[in-house]
Amino acid sequence: MARRERTVAPPGPDAAVFVISVAAELTGLHPQTLRTYERLGLITPGRTGGGGRRYSHRDIELLREISDLTSSGIGLEGVRRILELENRSRALAARNQELIAELEVTREALRQTLARRPADPLAPPNKLPVLRRSAPGQQLVVWRRNR
Repeated sequence: MARRERTVAPPGPDAAVFVISVAAELTGLHPQTLRTYERLGLITPGRTGGGGRRYSHRDIELLREISDLTSSGIGLEGVRRILELENRSRALAARNQELIAELEVTREALRQTLARRPADPLAPPNKLPVLRRSAPGQQLVVWRRNR
């Protein structure tokens, strides 16, 4: 009988796989420093059923970033603020991309609606901002009904 090999996918960046001693070695930090960072809320490692800490690849990268910031003379409160602002910036960038995609869908729907209408030679030219390309730096307001 042929034996089937099982392929196991490598853990993702959020999979909590490293115990505290390995995380400390990978980051060059003391295990007590990792516990302090957790107590201060700078990092939140995963937990096993028995309560042991488990760090992910993403946690390791965050610990390295914290280490770089503190070694350049930034205090822990400053590090907390920097991390908070970076997270906010990422969230705003993601939301901006969502809104841009939504705007494009709205523009296309409006174009299709206008294209289906019979042409009226007496109608004024279209001045809807959603159908005009705006120059960089100009603002555009799109109203959306609540659903």
